[in-house]
Amino acid sequence: MIDHAPAELQSNTFSRLGAQPIALTAAALVLLIAGVTSIAVWRAYTGAAPESDRVVASRQLQARTAQASEQLVEKTKGLEATQQESIDQLQVVQDQLQTVRRLLASQQADTKRLSEQVASLNESIDGLRKSFASAQSSEPETPTVTRRKPVRYHASARKRGKSRG
Repeated sequence: MIDHAPAELQSNTFSRLGAQPIALTAAALVLLIAGVTSIAVWRAYTGAAPESDRVVASRQLQARTAQASEQLVEKTKGLEATQQESIDQLQVVQDQLQTVRRLLASQQADTKRLSEQVASLNESIDGLRKSFASAQSSEPETPTVTRRKPVRYHASARKRGKSRG
């Protein structure tokens, strides 16, 4: 008999539990339906669905990201253009600097050539002065004789002289 008692006890327990799980499941189903209905009523009343809000927010975020990306691309292109302009201006300045250097070198060469010519002319002038000075010192001093010009009488002067005399 002892062996039969646990089997009877088990079948009684299952029969009691058998009626309760259906009631529990029915109660859980009613609660679940009531919860879904209340959520649906709340969404209908507020007019906002969190999923659509999330979708809208994510789309706005994507739009902002795309706009920021476009602005970044535009700024990068602007920087590239500015950098290219700076490179071009630098090239022009370098070309001008080379031209100025060439002109300066040419002017320096001309100045050197002219300085050498002036030095050569000064040497020639000094040589001429020395030769002139030595030529003057080697010549005997001759007195300077002043000659009178012969007096010429004009015909009118002869007539006057005859009439007086």
